[in-house]
Amino acid sequence: MAAKVIKKGSLVRVLREQLDDSLESKASDRRFPNYLFDSKGEVVDLKDEYALIRFYVPTPNVWLRVDQLQSVD
Repeated sequence: MAAKVIKKGSLVRVLREQLDDSLESKASDRRFPNYLFDSKGEVVDLKDEYALIRFYVPTPNVWLRVDQLQSVD
């Protein structure tokens, strides 16, 4: 089965195995909060290979590469 396309409004989960040891993880605190992996986020914007994700917890939105996300619609 083909992977679902990630677009604005998609609900996504962060893939831990894709985020670990990535450039993004090396550029920030490597102690990722649990909500990144345990909850859904919504894609609110897309730019090139990055998606801006809003989680439903009181935290700032975060930019992640699309290949670090899995659609859960």
